[in-house]
Amino acid sequence: MEYISSTLGNLLHQTAFFNLTVGNYVMIAVACFFLYLAIKHEFEPLLLLPIAFGMLLVNIYPDIMLHAGDSANGVGGLLYYFYILDEYAILPSLIFMGVGAMTDFGPLIANPKSFLLGAAAQFGIFAAYFGAIALGFNGKAAAAISIIGGADGPTSIFLAGKLGQTGLMGPIAVAAYSYMALVPVIQPPFMKLLTTKKERQIKMAQLRPVSKLERILFPIVVTIVVSLILPTTAPLVGMLMLGNLFKESGVVRQLTETASNAMMYIVVILLGTSVGATTSAEAFLNWDTIKIVGLGLAAFIFGTVAGVLFGKLMCVMTHGKVNPLIGSAGVSAVPMAARVSQKVGSEADPTNFLLMHAMGPNVAGVIGTAVAAGTFMAIYGVF
Repeated sequence: MEYISSTLGNLLHQTAFFNLTVGNYVMIAVACFFLYLAIKHEFEPLLLLPIAFGMLLVNIYPDIMLHAGDSANGVGGLLYYFYILDEYAILPSLIFMGVGAMTDFGPLIANPKSFLLGAAAQFGIFAAYFGAIALGFNGKAAAAISIIGGADGPTSIFLAGKLGQTGLMGPIAVAAYSYMALVPVIQPPFMKLLTTKKERQIKMAQLRPVSKLERILFPIVVTIVVSLILPTTAPLVGMLMLGNLFKESGVVRQLTETASNAMMYIVVILLGTSVGATTSAEAFLNWDTIKIVGLGLAAFIFGTVAGVLFGKLMCVMTHGKVNPLIGSAGVSAVPMAARVSQKVGSEADPTNFLLMHAMGPNVAGVIGTAVAAGTFMAIYGVF
């Protein structure tokens, strides 16, 4: 009888109920809320669902992220090994390859001025950088936090790892991916506030056809030029352009399909769950996290506003040929931000079609955010 009671007692004390803190329960509730947003409202579910589930797991069973060096038998937790791939910038780079294989760069090639709109939207990154310094973060931490303003989760993870800010990687990644998911909620009010109905109704001329030669040369030329100027961007820009070259060359259909489908989805699962697993209550529930989330939101809003305002400037300079709404797509949330530009434009005029025009700044924003990350790495001497 004593053996049975002892065994039952041991089993009872092994349950999570005896080990969870109030903070763990808070994070479990947050995880369930994110799962609700992903499933019920479909807010970027491919990203938000695995992140939320990783958050749920680590706050019920913290040892799932146990470092191998802290383990009695030298074997770490399952998601710890996924997370190593984040730290070494492997998963973010592979994500970029998949994005490149899925993305049509034609609108950007057809309208190179889109690069300016993509560049303007990066203003939010540098605004957040100085804001983070003002709030007491050191330079490297501020740089890692600021990339949230580009609404680019992989680049945020990549830069945080390169700058040695792994302690902040969880809040940074969750904030970046959350704002990517909330693009349809955050952007429209500011887009409408800064534009008139007449501006939103502007119909842009059809883009010129882009030749196959241009499509093939573009990723090669961009890789050479950007990598020569900022070699530290090569892992991101190089993989982005390699994926696109797979697509546009037309000779490696199997590689294109693998990069844009099977590989992409596998990487999203590994990246999402490992990022979510960095949000243990101890690491996430603190003032730094609140500051990061606030800075990220401010940066994202600043980027959207800067893109729209520059779009208004281009509208004036072209005598009404550019719809300012496409400037908001200069953030890196591909293709969600471009779809939002289309949606807001069609609300003003159901016959207006801005999607392909918005894809130019959207793709430029991806490149611009990677360049911004490379710039910070160069400033702090990280290679």
